[in-house]
Amino acid sequence: MKQIYLDHASTTPLDKKVAKAMAVCQEKIYGNATSLHKLGREAKTELNKARKTIAQILNCRQEEIIFTGSGTESDNLAVLGVMRAGKSLGNHIIVSSIEHHAVLYTAEQLEVEGSKVLRLKVDKDGIVDLVELEKNITADTVLVSIMYANNEIGSIQPIKEIAKIIKQKNPKTLFHTDACQAAGYLDLNVQNLGVDLLTINGSKIYGPKGTGVLYVKAGVKIDPIIFGGGQEQGKRSGTENIVGIVGLAEALKIANAKRKIESIRETKLRDYFIKQVLAKIPKVVLNGSQEKRLPNNINISILDIEGEAMLLWLDKYGIYCSTGSACDSQSLEPSHVILALGRPYEYANGALRFTLGRGTTKKDLDYVLKVLPKIVADLRKISPVNVNL
Repeated sequence: MKQIYLDHASTTPLDKKVAKAMAVCQEKIYGNATSLHKLGREAKTELNKARKTIAQILNCRQEEIIFTGSGTESDNLAVLGVMRAGKSLGNHIIVSSIEHHAVLYTAEQLEVEGSKVLRLKVDKDGIVDLVELEKNITADTVLVSIMYANNEIGSIQPIKEIAKIIKQKNPKTLFHTDACQAAGYLDLNVQNLGVDLLTINGSKIYGPKGTGVLYVKAGVKIDPIIFGGGQEQGKRSGTENIVGIVGLAEALKIANAKRKIESIRETKLRDYFIKQVLAKIPKVVLNGSQEKRLPNNINISILDIEGEAMLLWLDKYGIYCSTGSACDSQSLEPSHVILALGRPYEYANGALRFTLGRGTTKKDLDYVLKVLPKIVADLRKISPVNVNL
């Protein structure tokens, strides 16, 4: 049976070059980077090399790179760390209503701790309202956290403009962006973006799972959320995962090198697939912006059917996609992202996300286009739902 993997926003396969770099490191480097002996110094050397590679791609100082265990941990550290460290400056934080739950649930925790959280609305394409953002930044706003590109609908936020608005309205307000989905497709130069903190992880860029990075601009005060031996300049304790970090650095280097050509290739495939689906299947709606969209992201609502039912039928044909964020796949709640666009419950209930990758071909998509209309037709025959467009 064919296997068509279209869930790259969830996680990517490990790049062969990354696997090779990790295997070499695994065999030769096993010391603790904090140890003073030769094996410890060798581990420290590999750690510093990886930090230098990532810093060059982000165009920042090496000491501004903090290694973590995931994108979720990086988001948690950014949001909790900045807000807790900035209590004397204020207690107000702004997040978008379509953030990953790594940010949204962390914001909820801050509310428990006494912070005031504003969840900024988005338009029908999933783009934040810049006028509303400017209006709601106050003297008490410590942090704004708005993701670079959405993990479900692929909408790309105007990060540079957001950064300018923040600094003009309140120069003391810090700006964090979750760039996990953007890495490999969009510019990560933090000087160009104007951000104070930026999150990326390995599992979205053909690197190892369980690896993450948080860029923290020099001078930004941030409290740790993990305590112990004081690694990563005291911001993230725990023995560094040298093998994973080496793999993450190699993956980011490869992703950065392939970024432009792969973006062009996947954009063509994305637009072809969207056009064909809309032509072949009635009552299908594209979620998110057509233009301001990640090259690999296709999120559609197929009305009158449950997304989970389609997902299971596609799985039987060897087609692997998702109904939304993989992190929420066990939840029966409709996507908060689709609902935030102003779509009815039925649209969120019938949403499917196909995310392309380096190995995706037109032949793969043609196979899906052959199978999907029949699945939709069969499921609609037994569906009690009939939504009017």
